[in-house]
Amino acid sequence: MKKIIAILAIGLSMTACVNEDANTDPNSAYTTVPGSLITYAQKELSDYVNTPSVNENNFRLTMQYWQETTYVNESNYDFTNRNVSNQIYSDNYVNVLNNLGKAKTIINAYAPTADELAAWPANKKTQLAIIDIMQVYTYQLLVDTFGNIPYTQAANLAQYPLPAYDDGATIYADLITRINADITALSSGTANSFPTFSSGDKIYGGDPDAWRTFANSLKLKLAIGIADSNPTLAQTNALAAIAAGVITSPAGDGHFPYQEASPNYNPLYENLEASGREDFVGGKTLVDYMNASNDPRLPGYFTTKGGIYIGLPIGEGGEFADFSHAGDYAYTPDTPGNILTSTEVAFYVAEANARWNTAAAPAAYTAAVTASILEWGGSAADATAYLATKPYDAVNWKKSIGEQAWVAMYNQALTGWNFWRRLDFPVLLAPPTAINNAGGKVPVRMAYPVLEQQVNSTNWKAASTAIGGDLLTTKLFWDKF
Repeated sequence: MKKIIAILAIGLSMTACVNEDANTDPNSAYTTVPGSLITYAQKELSDYVNTPSVNENNFRLTMQYWQETTYVNESNYDFTNRNVSNQIYSDNYVNVLNNLGKAKTIINAYAPTADELAAWPANKKTQLAIIDIMQVYTYQLLVDTFGNIPYTQAANLAQYPLPAYDDGATIYADLITRINADITALSSGTANSFPTFSSGDKIYGGDPDAWRTFANSLKLKLAIGIADSNPTLAQTNALAAIAAGVITSPAGDGHFPYQEASPNYNPLYENLEASGREDFVGGKTLVDYMNASNDPRLPGYFTTKGGIYIGLPIGEGGEFADFSHAGDYAYTPDTPGNILTSTEVAFYVAEANARWNTAAAPAAYTAAVTASILEWGGSAADATAYLATKPYDAVNWKKSIGEQAWVAMYNQALTGWNFWRRLDFPVLLAPPTAINNAGGKVPVRMAYPVLEQQVNSTNWKAASTAIGGDLLTTKLFWDKF
């Protein structure tokens, strides 16, 4: 973590590059800094979740959505060559959580003017809740990636330069407590009257109603995540979240709005088009599965080669021109960055019903698959025809939902990885060329950063022992089957 502390200054200095509303007062520390910190943190979070960079996020390869053409290290699960886990820590702890924490500190310290005084308590409550929701989201990402992580002490690196790791299950329970408190705060808060905070929030513009719906959706995601490890806590919170109102249409999606020009275009475009590289093509596992059912999403997901869709076998490498590559969405600079979408949430609703309200499960499954097909330009008729080939199987609902969630999360690979680990479908096989450390299996977690082994060795060893070994094959606490 010492290197991460050194990077803090870089993360903070980059916020100065973020443009704020031209109507705001550039001389006011309050009205510029928190908004800039929030903008920067949101962009960094979206960049990490959406990038295909092999230095940061290889889950499109792990989930066999894509494969590499030339340099196949990451397709074969060699993540240490590029210190990928180090970058994941830096992206999330430094660029996201540190900046959000700093924004909280500034808001808590702010002394409102006489004109602001009456509205300030409600505005403060709303702003802090919005920031906390983003922190909860980010910590869940980290737990779902590594297992036990620095949490309690990670919020104060000045005091704890070598933070201890908290138990993943305990963190999850605390995140649910936090999201419930945030929902309550937003229910009694008001819309922000501070334009810089609103413009700094690029996802929902500081709208407490939109953030409350997002928070309920995130609460559902957290609950489903522990459905097998803590079913009582999961059921209570999942059903409460659905009843309170989750994201149900694309209009409510949590998206980061990218722009057409550098440096603010989508990281997919940055790595596929702007870079001039031809590193990625469709993975044979997904392409063959979709071909077999004449999937209406194929034209959105991939290009054709000679009028047909062809995927590259896992781990092998090949020529870019010989295979289907990502569709137009990935070569469009301002394609929005997915944070939490209505399609993703619809699959959580389907899974919640499959577990705890079986009579509603078939309709929820149909709604989730339909949402994905509509998202990618298909029609309701397309969805009906597709579902005729993939009906809901109540006896083996994990297969039905697992396979369809895998296909639907094509452009949300981190989420697809979670569905696959939790539901154990589809059946994915590691390539025979995979590194020995993978044990002949598709990875179910990322190993801790090498840097942690070097500079935070005592806490790293304790965490590794607690989870059962710092291995790609070590299952997380919630991955019970």
